Amino acid sequence: MPRLVLGLTGGIGSGKTTVGQMLAAQGCGLIDADAIAHAVTACGGRAIGAIAQTFGNEFITSDGALDRSRMRQLVFDDETARQKLQSVIHPLVADEINLALAKTCQSVVVIDVPLLVESGHWRAKCDRVLVVDCSVTTQMQRVRDRNGWATAMIESVIQSQAPRHVRIAAADAVLCNDHVSLGELSASVDAFAHSLGL
Repeated sequence: MPRLVLGLTGGIGSGKTTVGQMLAAQGCGLIDADAIAHAVTACGGRAIGAIAQTFGNEFITSDGALDRSRMRQLVFDDETARQKLQSVIHPLVADEINLALAKTCQSVVVIDVPLLVESGHWRAKCDRVLVVDCSVTTQMQRVRDRNGWATAMIESVIQSQAPRHVRIAAADAVLCNDHVSLGELSASVDAFAHSLGL
C-alpha cells in the first residue's frame, strides 16, 4: 500500500485532470476514475452487459460500446436513470481503483475521483484530499469550449455534483484554478508536491 493516498477532486471543468497529470509528472502514481469508467464502458468493457440488460441494446453502439451521447441525454432527463447507471458503473470502477492501489509502489498515489465527496466512501480511503476549485462561471465556459455542450446540459452536470463549499469543506488543501495561467497553476502544483516531500 502506498505511503500516502491523495484524493483529487473538483467540479467538471475545474482542471483537476490537468492537476493530476502535473502531479504524475512530479512522481506520483495516478489512478484516474474517469479513465477507468471509460474503459469499463468501451467495447468489451465489464459494464456493457449490465448496461444493455438495464437500459436496452439501443444504448450500445454498433461497435459494442456505451452510446455516451444517448445515455447522457437520458440521465440528463431522468434522475432515476442516472442512479441506475451509477449503480452499474461505480462498483466496477471501485474494484479497478482498489486493484490499482494494491499494485502501486510510489510513495504518493493520487486517486482522481470526480465524485469523491459525493460518494460517501472514497474520502475515508484517502489520507488527504486535494480540491481543485474555480467559479461556476469558469466551469461553464471551459466545458462549453471543450465539449460543445448546451448550457442546460452543463448546468445539469454541475447541479448533480456537490456544491463548491461542500467540496472545499472536505478538503485538506485547495488549489485555485480561476483566472490563472497554466504556468501559475503548475507553480501551485509544484509547491503542493513539495509539501508532500516530492
